[in-house]
Amino acid sequence: MNTLLLSLTIAAGALALVRSPVPAQSAPAGTSSASLTGPGVSAELAERRRTQLRDVRYELALRVGVGDTASGTVTVRFTAVRQGAIILDFRGLGVGNARLNGSAWPEAANAWNRHHLTVPGTLVRPGRNTITLDFTTPVANAGAAIIRTRDASDSSTYLYTLLVPADAHLLFPSFDQPDLKARLTLQLTTPAAWTALANGALVRRDSGATGVTHVFAPTQPLSTYLMAFAAGPWQRFTRAEVIAPGGAAVPTSLYVRRSRAAEAEADTLLAMNARALRWLGQYFGVPYAFDKYDALLAPAFPFGGMEHPGAVFYNEESFIYRERPTTSQLLGRQATTFHEVAHQWFGDYVTMRWFDDLWLKEGFATFMAARMQAALEPTSNAWKTFYLRNKPTAYGTDATAGTTPVWQALGNLDQAKSNYGPIVYNKAPAVLRQLEYLVGERAFQRGVQQFLRRHAYGNATWPALLQAIGSAAGRDLREWGQQWMLRPGMPVITQQLEVRDGRITRLRLVQRAAQPALSGPGGWPLKVQVRLHYADAPAVQLPVELRGASTEVTAAIGRPAPAFVFANEGDYGYAIVLPDSASVRWMEQHIAEVPDDFLRAMLWGALWDLVREGGLAPARFAHAAMRALPGERDEQLAASLVGRLVTSVSRYATPPLRASLQPTVEQLLLAGAQDSARSYGIRKSHLDAFIGMARGEGARQQLRQWLASDSAAGLVLRAPTRWAMVTRLVASGSPDADSLLAAERRRDGTTEGARLAFVAGAAAPDSATKQQYFDRWFRDGTLNEEWVTSSLRAFHEGEQQQLTRRYLVPALDTLRWIQGNRRIFFLGSWLASTLGGQSEREALAIVDGWLAGEPGLPTDLRQKVLQVRDELERAVRIRARYGDEGERGTAGDPKSRVIQSYQ
Repeated sequence: MNTLLLSLTIAAGALALVRSPVPAQSAPAGTSSASLTGPGVSAELAERRRTQLRDVRYELALRVGVGDTASGTVTVRFTAVRQGAIILDFRGLGVGNARLNGSAWPEAANAWNRHHLTVPGTLVRPGRNTITLDFTTPVANAGAAIIRTRDASDSSTYLYTLLVPADAHLLFPSFDQPDLKARLTLQLTTPAAWTALANGALVRRDSGATGVTHVFAPTQPLSTYLMAFAAGPWQRFTRAEVIAPGGAAVPTSLYVRRSRAAEAEADTLLAMNARALRWLGQYFGVPYAFDKYDALLAPAFPFGGMEHPGAVFYNEESFIYRERPTTSQLLGRQATTFHEVAHQWFGDYVTMRWFDDLWLKEGFATFMAARMQAALEPTSNAWKTFYLRNKPTAYGTDATAGTTPVWQALGNLDQAKSNYGPIVYNKAPAVLRQLEYLVGERAFQRGVQQFLRRHAYGNATWPALLQAIGSAAGRDLREWGQQWMLRPGMPVITQQLEVRDGRITRLRLVQRAAQPALSGPGGWPLKVQVRLHYADAPAVQLPVELRGASTEVTAAIGRPAPAFVFANEGDYGYAIVLPDSASVRWMEQHIAEVPDDFLRAMLWGALWDLVREGGLAPARFAHAAMRALPGERDEQLAASLVGRLVTSVSRYATPPLRASLQPTVEQLLLAGAQDSARSYGIRKSHLDAFIGMARGEGARQQLRQWLASDSAAGLVLRAPTRWAMVTRLVASGSPDADSLLAAERRRDGTTEGARLAFVAGAAAPDSATKQQYFDRWFRDGTLNEEWVTSSLRAFHEGEQQQLTRRYLVPALDTLRWIQGNRRIFFLGSWLASTLGGQSEREALAIVDGWLAGEPGLPTDLRQKVLQVRDELERAVRIRARYGDEGERGTAGDPKSRVIQSYQ
């Protein structure tokens, strides 16, 4: 172990907040002590308790403040329906003063092994039992169930919990598995000036000599990971909204930290949440099922939102803007809101039985957010947004050697974080869209309603969902489910078209697996809409069901030869569609002439997939994009196209080719940012890309000039964009970088300013700074996790890859620690930034060497590495294939299959 890893090991021990273990009591006969009372919550333990316990209730009294620990008392009530020892989960700081069924239980301290507390079967009564325990738990900026943040603007302290997927038992002793739902009664004692919110409605506030106790009403049955509270000097905005169709008003509130309350669009955000609650109640045929609805804008929140019933937490920075937001940002805020509100039904009202079915809540919430956006905002082109936000991300993971099925086997909740990612968040909703198209919208809705009614306040699995939808549709979906839920990987569809005398003589769609070794033989069951596009006549749409490796589109035979064919119009199918070469040639020259924004977005996506598959030279794509961008008027599509243009030049082009294209791209981006005839969002996407690409002295001087004024390219210049400019100048090693960074710190003294200054510092191109940051990420227990996540990409700046390459192995060596000590999305961000900052063959060799030297690496971690490694390998392969060819290189399937053009 090298010295860097030794320091990380020491830091990991400090941050894990775990004391030296004491021996656990023996496990009941016939079970494994290691599997039942080892770290985490094993599937074996969960199954045992599932058959052993009923009617669980928690009465939790907790005292919190500005310190590093919280103390409390929990009373756990349950019905034992089967004899045997009862195992509680707890990995906090300490337990004591235990009582069992009314009697003192002095042996409790020795029954706790820092992971679980075992109640001997001889002490458990048939029927109702009660356990009361005092406990302590950590409060920290990161690595704790209670997250603490300090507002630099007014020195206020704010606390909030985050227990997903299995940190409830870091907070308090509990049965921490999703299918042991319990009613929670909470009493929270805080400093006198603080406000508090939780899942239940606030009943009263009792003032005392040392603070105020907030007493909350008992909740409906909740999974432990959904229990939540927040405390601090929040400012509260309220309204009462009739949410249930024809029902009673549900109180709704918004909580914002005091220093940012004036910036929050409270009425807009409250109305958005209430509107979603009302629409979903009507769609599902089940009114909102909880007593009240609070929304909290949480500072330094490590992901977009968390759906705790009655107390939804959102990322503050995604909901309060420090500069004018773009249309994409506003749609993203709405989509996040709709996603979390949809969870009140899929996730909260009905919860997956185990985290192997994580997609059942996350995929459904994303799908329903788009379905709702399409209904409530008909002009938003919601399915275009759904496509742009989900399909590229899903395909980018599902086409890799590290992909997984939608249903992901899980042996222990310790590994549940690995199940989070694009497969459940992006692929699963796309598969649901395919399912809705297959069975029809009405049958899909009736089936979902039946599923929710059948499992109210309970737990369910994916076969139960498909049975309900299949029953409503009169269709057996078992084989469909086997293919889409349990089979890893995805299809790639190639179009084979033959034309003679101006008429189609054959159109065949050929499926192959993106990863045949993982997926096995055969095609997927797919229903798609094939478009035959004509430049001077109406298009023809042909619904086609694909059931095997090859499907003949017989309805196309005899029709006039089209300008192009596209085998997934409307984005109903889940597949990478690679167009035939004749269609590609037409798209390259005429794609901007396609009037439908959604179709145009998908065609650009097909060309980009062809680049990533090695069938189209990056320079050809770049030139096509540069021709189209000046005339593109759709904000979301323009932003997507700008991003792909930058990637094709900065990542996929070889250094000589990049050098030749860079000035032209910079000029295009600058012109787009300065074009006052274009929308703000389009100008802003061009400006952001120009800042990110600024390499030469001329471009850097432009950034300095903008920083010296209050505008950039004619746009008002505010803090986030100013910080992006400073970060770029720091990354490029500008001699005035230190002074610019110091000046911006003085200019922006907010908490967010401090975070962005930390990010900018990570971009410095010197080895000493890189070492300091890497060490601090693990040594500094006061460093908020969101600060670490934010700084990763700046640290791994692409132009500094020779400097950061030495951190590849140390970064990979930390994966086990990260999985155990960071939040659900951190592992993915860590890998994506670390490997994403590399694009050379030398880095790929290091990653492959590390993988070869880790035969014992857990499968889930190996899959995560392989998922991210794929993009590095593609960059190496694309560069090797096209070299400095510029615009040369033919379009076609890179795996030597024939894509036939016109005869």
